[in-house]
Amino acid sequence: MDIKVLGTGCPKCKALEKAVHSSLTELKIDANVSKVEDIMQIMQYGVMRTPALVIDGKVVLSGRLPNDEELKTLLTQ
Repeated sequence: MDIKVLGTGCPKCKALEKAVHSSLTELKIDANVSKVEDIMQIMQYGVMRTPALVIDGKVVLSGRLPNDEELKTLLTQ
């Protein structure tokens, strides 16, 4: 699984990255997680609001922080 957290470094973006790592650990899922902060790369995904979450090349969340249950659901789909 390839996961990208898109965001320029705002507190919500950092919170999403931390939540992703925490949920992956809790769910015992092995994934490659990276942070994309370059605005041009973020725009290539068609994302206009951050934070955003990309799983295996597909934008699954944009513009807000998910709650724990929603994040776990996104990670296990």
